[in-house]
Amino acid sequence: MDSIQSRDTQGRVSDAPTGHWVYRALPRWLWPYAQLARWDRPIGWQLLMWPCWWSAALAAIAYARPGEPLMTLLPNPWHLVLFFVGAFAMRGAGCTFNDIVDKDIDEAVERTRSRPLPAGKVTKGQAWVFLVLQSLVGLMVLVQFESFVILLGIASLAIVAVYPFMKRITNWPQLVLGLAFSWGALMGWAAVFGDVDPASLFLYAGSVLWVIGYDTIYAHQDKEDDAIVGVRSTARLFGDRTKPALIVLYGSALLLMGAACASAMAPFPALAGLLAAGAHMMRQVQALDIDDPDQCLALFRSNNTVGWLIFLGFVGGGLWMAISPLI
Repeated sequence: MDSIQSRDTQGRVSDAPTGHWVYRALPRWLWPYAQLARWDRPIGWQLLMWPCWWSAALAAIAYARPGEPLMTLLPNPWHLVLFFVGAFAMRGAGCTFNDIVDKDIDEAVERTRSRPLPAGKVTKGQAWVFLVLQSLVGLMVLVQFESFVILLGIASLAIVAVYPFMKRITNWPQLVLGLAFSWGALMGWAAVFGDVDPASLFLYAGSVLWVIGYDTIYAHQDKEDDAIVGVRSTARLFGDRTKPALIVLYGSALLLMGAACASAMAPFPALAGLLAAGAHMMRQVQALDIDDPDQCLALFRSNNTVGWLIFLGFVGGGLWMAISPLI
């Protein structure tokens, strides 16, 4: 790691606090912690939340019959709130842990030198305390569920713990990220049924491929710096073959999510949501310029729209089941 620290690499932009409203709302002493948790970048917790919400919404319409009461066909609002809070807290905890592990690498890259740990704004000890506090919020959310869901949530921590090290030893760190970020696809289903069925496993597998796809786009921002410091990624692995790889990843993700709908016997509006999401994914592939970092970031962030389209499709399925006998 000394060799990494000795290099004077130049990044694209400085990863420092901006004029975001989060920094205007918080006292200055909290800014480093907001930066550690990426509170000014909501896309992270949004993308972590969507598989949870998808699963909760799909579980609500699974095996349902037309004419059932509407409230039984919509995702449990309390579960949605819990998954929102849990995603927000655990995304912040994951980013904090990642920064602790990557401190030496961040010191070597201009874009990340201004992060709190390499810049000396917080100590590792303070970062660990902040990590524990965020994790406790996540634990408070988790214990609101039944024991099976609690154990399932705890099991995900093993994947979260190894993820920051994967970029050093494999070209597929995005796969490990996908395994972690998609875990909610199991959680939402388990919160309703108390187990993990084929439908949730199909949804989980599809979400994993979706995550690999969008994080490959994201990783193209840093591929030059990553090459200098020895960080691996699917962006570097795919290179000029990124568009064909994304077509395979996104296409397979949609097929698996369609299999989840079929397994759960979801009505056609759920599939309509998947088709709309698929159109959006293909637009990403068509527009992608892997050598334009700003565009890569914008396309990555646009996956929040994918999340909405799939979720609204599942909710629309519930509405259809409730009103179809009246049509």
